[in-house]
Amino acid sequence: MNDLPTKFQERVQTFLDWIASPQFMAQIAIATLALVAGYLLALLLKASILKRATVLDSKHIFAEGLSKASALILPLFLAVALAGAMEISRLVVGAVDVARIILGLSVVYFIHRFVHQFISTRFIKVLTNWVALPVALLAVFGWLDNVTILLDRYSIEVGNIRISAYALARTLFFGVFLFWLGRISNSTGKRVIRNRPDFDLRTREILSKLFEISLFVIIALLLLQVMGINFTTLAVFGGAVGVGLGFGLQQIASNFISGIIILLDKSITIGDFIELEDGRAGRLRDLSMRSATLETFDGKDIMVPNEKFITSTFTNWTHNNNKQRYSLNFSVAYKTDLPAMFDIVRDVVASHPKVLSGDATPLEERPDAEIESFGDSGINILVEFWMDGIDDGVNRVGADLLLMIWMALKENGIEIPFPQREVSILPSSQPSDS
Repeated sequence: MNDLPTKFQERVQTFLDWIASPQFMAQIAIATLALVAGYLLALLLKASILKRATVLDSKHIFAEGLSKASALILPLFLAVALAGAMEISRLVVGAVDVARIILGLSVVYFIHRFVHQFISTRFIKVLTNWVALPVALLAVFGWLDNVTILLDRYSIEVGNIRISAYALARTLFFGVFLFWLGRISNSTGKRVIRNRPDFDLRTREILSKLFEISLFVIIALLLLQVMGINFTTLAVFGGAVGVGLGFGLQQIASNFISGIIILLDKSITIGDFIELEDGRAGRLRDLSMRSATLETFDGKDIMVPNEKFITSTFTNWTHNNNKQRYSLNFSVAYKTDLPAMFDIVRDVVASHPKVLSGDATPLEERPDAEIESFGDSGINILVEFWMDGIDDGVNRVGADLLLMIWMALKENGIEIPFPQREVSILPSSQPSDS
């Protein structure tokens, strides 16, 4: 303990001698020139990028990205200029201490600006500020190797497996970062693909799904590499582990493969109105690797495993033709003038704005009314009509037509019968006199 003041004074004197040396002054001069050059070049490029961003439409997919990227130009160019200054300092002065420290600080500044501009997740910001930036600072001053060795000493061993504090910290940090990066890349990539006007809807869905699968595989491989798992060892045990996982994950694998088949055979696509075997129906809003989401008209989501669309029957109402035929039923009294009533009903149905009618409509798609059957209390009438879309949600055409038909029948004095029964009382038989 008595040697500490002496050692501290020696370190301070060494530092003072270093900053007073010609080598230090030369490194400061080279680093300053590099910073000035990087700053001027960054200003020129930033002005050009901002000008390009203003030319693009504000709704263009790259406009916002260019505006945010312009904030990274300065730290990026400072880092590049200082990297060049290190080489010059190594050749001219024979030392790179100053340039290396300033370069490290510029990299830390770049990381800080990147997080501020492109990351909105609070957890990732906290992880960067409290983990990534301190690690970068340790690397700048050359202390990272010592900290890494210290963390690696704290470990536990289970058989032949050794788990150290450094390995856990590295896996946790890069795992969180990779999953966050994968989620952002997945949403951005799918949005770019789906906004391509030169691809049809089915092609965009296929490409976005293949992009999602490829990204998932790449992230999984990178994470295995970060964890230090040897791919050769993984291949040896992969077969045995795959068989074991196959029994437990066969449904997940089945839904995954079914999703790819659905995209390739184009049996369903986003926006289709689908009715399942059990009667549940909805519009297909999303198709993921595991399931499809049907959105009903009453605000509910039906999660349907992809396998259902391969192994069971379903009705796709709007896949190839958005026009649908619907029917209505009601009864009239037997005394009704049917030909006149048919003309009234056809005109009423054709007057609805969402019902297909007129001379341009094919004859088989025009509104029609006919006798369906003869009932106990009246004549059962069948009305058929065609319309664009599904008769539900915003298109409640059937309910409108029933009200319109009822009002028209009432105005024309046409009776809608109700069940009636006639009871005849026969005279009782008198007993004969014996």
